[in-house]
Amino acid sequence: MGRIVAVEYLTLDGVFEDPSWTQPYFDDAVAAFQGEAMRWADALLLGRVTYDGMSVAWPATGDDPSTGGDIMNSIGKYVPTSTLTEPTWNTTFLSGDVVEAVTGLKAGDENLVVYGSGQLTETLRAAGLVDEYRLLVCPVVRGEGRRLFTGSASSTFTVADSRTSPTGVTLLTLTAG
Repeated sequence: MGRIVAVEYLTLDGVFEDPSWTQPYFDDAVAAFQGEAMRWADALLLGRVTYDGMSVAWPATGDDPSTGGDIMNSIGKYVPTSTLTEPTWNTTFLSGDVVEAVTGLKAGDENLVVYGSGQLTETLRAAGLVDEYRLLVCPVVRGEGRRLFTGSASSTFTVADSRTSPTGVTLLTLTAG
């Protein structure tokens, strides 16, 4: 059975939206933490908004291993959508009920990583489908913006690992349940 890992940049007040604010905090430890998830994944599971942005940005980086472009541009992607019809960038569109489609994917042997994709991540969390969260908590408060955990479903987590990068990013690995 496959596993689903959600990887999210967060502010201290839980904002994940538009992670351009993360640039000052990107260091070798953050890159290594991100690289671990990227190398572990068999495929990406992306929400529509995240897919729209990444499918433009990443192909432009080429296949440079130092940027992760070699993995991001070659790995398979799954995107739940009811409007997109012509997949590009090594993507398979999932139609119908999101929870049902992702449950079917998880029943296989692929390990899936979700980057960003707040609405999708929240839907999967409420359905109990996310096995692990890799949170990069930056020492900044945005005050405004979309927060990651917004639904009414309650969740508990176990801290599997916690470290701090030189720029002050708390790198948390949490298991669900």
